[in-house]
Amino acid sequence: MQLKLIALLVSAAAAQAIGDTRHKLLPPRLRANGQAGLDAQLSSRQLEASKAESGCSDGTITTTAPKSNIFAGLTDDEFADTTAFLHQQKFLNLTAVSNATAYVSSRPQRILQLTEKPCSWDNIIVTIDLLQPNKSDAINYLDNGAPAPPRYAHATVQFGATLEPYVQEYQVGPLPITNQSAVTELNYIYNSGKGKQRIYNADAASIATFQYQVGTQVANITSRLINGTAIGSATDTLLIGGNDPVIHELNRTVQWNQFYAINTGFAVDETLLPTGLEFKTDITGRDPSKWSVIGWYYGGQFWPTTRAFMTAANSPDFKSLGLAVDGSFGSTDSQGAQLPHDDLYPPTALQPQGTRYAIDMEQQYVEWMGFSFYIGFTRDTGMQLHNVEYQGQRVIYELGLQEALAHYASIDPLQSATAYLDSYYGFGPSSFELVQGFDCPAYATYVNASFYTQEASHTHANAICLFEYDPGYPISRHIASDYTTVSKHADLILRSVATVGNYDYMFEYAFHIDGSIHVTVRASGYIQGAYYAENEEYGFHIHDVLSGNMHDHVLNYKLDLDVLGTKNSLMRSNVVPATVQYNWSPGVPRNTMKVERDFITNENDAQINWDYNGATTYTVVNKDQKNQYGEYRGYTVTPGSSANWATNHLYAVQQHDSEPRSAYPYNNQDTNKPAVDFGKFINGESLDQEDIVLYFNLGMHHLPQTADLPVTVFTTAQSSMLIIPQNYIDYNPSKATIHNVRVNFNNGVVTDIDTFGTVVPQCQLDFGSVAANLSGYTGEIITPKYPYDPSAAQVANPGAA
Repeated sequence: MQLKLIALLVSAAAAQAIGDTRHKLLPPRLRANGQAGLDAQLSSRQLEASKAESGCSDGTITTTAPKSNIFAGLTDDEFADTTAFLHQQKFLNLTAVSNATAYVSSRPQRILQLTEKPCSWDNIIVTIDLLQPNKSDAINYLDNGAPAPPRYAHATVQFGATLEPYVQEYQVGPLPITNQSAVTELNYIYNSGKGKQRIYNADAASIATFQYQVGTQVANITSRLINGTAIGSATDTLLIGGNDPVIHELNRTVQWNQFYAINTGFAVDETLLPTGLEFKTDITGRDPSKWSVIGWYYGGQFWPTTRAFMTAANSPDFKSLGLAVDGSFGSTDSQGAQLPHDDLYPPTALQPQGTRYAIDMEQQYVEWMGFSFYIGFTRDTGMQLHNVEYQGQRVIYELGLQEALAHYASIDPLQSATAYLDSYYGFGPSSFELVQGFDCPAYATYVNASFYTQEASHTHANAICLFEYDPGYPISRHIASDYTTVSKHADLILRSVATVGNYDYMFEYAFHIDGSIHVTVRASGYIQGAYYAENEEYGFHIHDVLSGNMHDHVLNYKLDLDVLGTKNSLMRSNVVPATVQYNWSPGVPRNTMKVERDFITNENDAQINWDYNGATTYTVVNKDQKNQYGEYRGYTVTPGSSANWATNHLYAVQQHDSEPRSAYPYNNQDTNKPAVDFGKFINGESLDQEDIVLYFNLGMHHLPQTADLPVTVFTTAQSSMLIIPQNYIDYNPSKATIHNVRVNFNNGVVTDIDTFGTVVPQCQLDFGSVAANLSGYTGEIITPKYPYDPSAAQVANPGAA
């Protein structure tokens, strides 16, 4: 198929004026440097592209990062050396994962993925990641020419050889490992006083065995009532899943468990197949012989013992309320009547002259239209941004996900007790390869992501994408009596998708040429549905025996803004109605509105909920830096839509190196005794010209309905936050683009078209050459680190052990 790009004709004079036009539209800081300043900002590839009058290209602009990426994850050698060094520490008494009993992962996947079996009675390395440098050290390196901070590994060790298993965090380094390196407890970043957490799922393999014993005891009943068994046999048609996190009540550890039908097709859709039959277990301690069943639930009825349940279930009048049966409703394949004209290929974005952003792939550093930033990636929280600069000034030191909560409601006990904290499972391991042409445009730049678990590094190829695109509407326009002017809109998108259990989260950072940054999360994947019986108050009845029970998604983000330095304040601007009698309107009061400005001066007052009508905005400013009109220069945060974290939408706190994260993956083990308690961040400290960190929330209430089957759609389940310059620049920076047009007309006749030097490329394109090639989809690359054997790297299915 041939597609011809038809060029707009421009005069030779206009083509020659490209450089002059660009120079005139430069911001003052660059304009003062003349053409030399422009050339310093643009690579030779960009200059050639701006001056070319014809031709297409698929080239990528490369650049060299001004500094090494001190936020980048550990290298393969650092992973391997840290693992070996930990095994040399006799006080840890470590067992190699390959030799550990019943071990697959000490952070199991969500409900129903029972192939994951945490370690039992061994001490093992759970994870290793980069210990992020303290901001004070990083700033000294980035701004003041100091040496790069020493690199340290952050290791999580699980101690299973005890009646009360726990994890302890360690600092390992400096790296590379030398005789100066050491392993020390990492406690200072945990405000409980110690980087240690008691864990309650060390015996998951034994818990699964116990569940199957219960299933065997009631097999005759489950066969009759819900048409299947879960006895640990290869012929089972049911499986058993327990609520997460476990419940701590009356000094006991308990869990609700439900029978689910096993999928019969290719689609792994068991979360759509609850049977409604549940039992409660007391799993206190590590001796399975002392565990017991302490309750049963079905159809709104509760029985305190297995004997009582079996007696009721065997009575003649005890009836099944309906069976969970798999079918096409759970399939993600195309189905149903074909849409009109859907046989035609849909519109597809093109990048006719290659990238307009520059990337240093080794350092994970990107430059685009005055922005620059470093990409980071961690096992717990996935993709992060660091040292985001705009027009040569850092505006953000750090931006990234901290935690994701999914909290469920239902009359059914398992759902009612479910409140996932997903950093426990890890957004790194869940960020799998993106599907080119679907998750991101085929022309995007794709970046690999790596993490460590089970004493091996795992690489997910093409797990992050970077691309520029036209969102389909201009960034600005205006029409007057004799002309129309419109400016093209192009955004730079950084995106990844993490599939945590049944849900797929799409994480996105969008950079705009007006200097703003939009943070967006979207949700898709399978819902975790409840059984329909007696659940009317908690959700819609959406399939045969399935209720779309309500739940909340709340995702907490850290935003460390540095506006013209690290000494900042939080300004509040509030639009208020007012009735004013002006001197020019004697005796006639006017209804109007005013803006009231003040500063939030301490953390206690910076626990913020958004106004319903958006009347109040919050801006991080530097009081010592005003623009030429006397206004504070700053960056405003305002929600596209948001949700609560703890009790509020937005928090501002003073930055401390000892408070790098608002959450901790193992907080889910005992939410009443967290190692990181975000509430302790708020202790009345000053926010007046201090280094301020914001924590904001994205999320949504989700009340699933029939259109959420088989999977939820991104279009309705999304939330965003806008980070917008306010009086930061003395002009509209988007006007610097030459991709602008002014059409002059008079009485229906176009008299002039000014394209400001834009030259549309002329070429023929074989559409097949830019279509996605999905045959190279990789999955996951696993490289053993203990013993380290790069030659033993193997490709596996995503999530394989």
